[in-house]
Amino acid sequence: MLRLITASLCLQCHRVKSFPSNLRPCGTLSSSENQQTVEALYGLSVDIQKVRKLKGWVLHQNPAYTKEVADLLKELGASGSIISQILTVYPEAVLCNPDQTLAQKELWMSVCPNQKELVGIIEKFPASFFTSSSHHDNQRNNIAYFQSLNLNKRMITKLMASAPQSFSRPVEQNQDMVRTLQKTYQDLGGDEANMKIWLQKLLNQNPFVLLKPPQVLRQNVLFLQDKGFRTAELLYLLSKLKAFVIELNPDSMRQTLTYSRDTLGCSDAELRDIIVSCPALLYYPKDILAERFQGLLSAGISMHQIAQTPTVMELTTQIVNYRIQRLKSRGYDVRTASLDVLNGTKKDFEVSYGKLHFRRERPLFNPVAPLKGDD
Repeated sequence: MLRLITASLCLQCHRVKSFPSNLRPCGTLSSSENQQTVEALYGLSVDIQKVRKLKGWVLHQNPAYTKEVADLLKELGASGSIISQILTVYPEAVLCNPDQTLAQKELWMSVCPNQKELVGIIEKFPASFFTSSSHHDNQRNNIAYFQSLNLNKRMITKLMASAPQSFSRPVEQNQDMVRTLQKTYQDLGGDEANMKIWLQKLLNQNPFVLLKPPQVLRQNVLFLQDKGFRTAELLYLLSKLKAFVIELNPDSMRQTLTYSRDTLGCSDAELRDIIVSCPALLYYPKDILAERFQGLLSAGISMHQIAQTPTVMELTTQIVNYRIQRLKSRGYDVRTASLDVLNGTKKDFEVSYGKLHFRRERPLFNPVAPLKGDD
């Protein structure tokens, strides 16, 4: 009998859904829902069914601070519908102690221009705001560090919202990565006077660059140097790739470069020029490149044309085919003309499309119109 009871308890334990350890309160997990939490969420027009389906474990927690969280959001200027949306998407917020959320408010307001903007951030990134109290010291230290780099408050706020992990960890880790970025910039011939702007753009393009090990950047730069890229080209790639060069590794780049060179039928030197013209070729996986090459070839475009305008590889096959058909309907043949018109965003394409001088169709013969005769 004892064995049966033990087995039953173990099965019940396995059925309990796991939840983030950083949000586990100093309370209890009940087998039944916390009715006070459920009623408070109902009163705020929160979609309880959605919460039960996706994050039902929250409703079993005690204590919860639904009213306190809602009041704080109201004080910041959040409307009822916004509060409802935040708590539907991120119900874990109600598990944050009121003192913790108040400390977060003060912390964020030290870099956020106004309360209205902070509400917008919480609406988009609730997990970044409602974080563990154990991270507050790291957050303060990281804010102070990025302010010492003369990054503006809006930039720091964006980093905190989109890459909160970089602010929750010890400041020394961010310092190490930033120093590596700065040294790489200088070693590649970057202008000291422009380094602050360069760093700010880099972090703006890819905030998650801070979370990468510094040695990854060093390895990738060394690999590209071994492939013959000059220092000026490497600096350009590091900036143009939106820091994606840090997301890569030598093996993936080696495969991509080899496949692109063999497919285009070009030399290593020619390939380097193509990569500088279209840095995206460095990080597209082989299967995506194969699909896009095939899509262009199927449309009658030659490898020579692709090599001349490699940025066309940044577009999906679906977008390329759509643009080719639009141009074809107006008499523009991409097989014999420039591919430049295909490039760019939708807006860029529409502008280029509107500037083209298309072939005029011959007017139909009108038997009623008078014939032009000799005077």
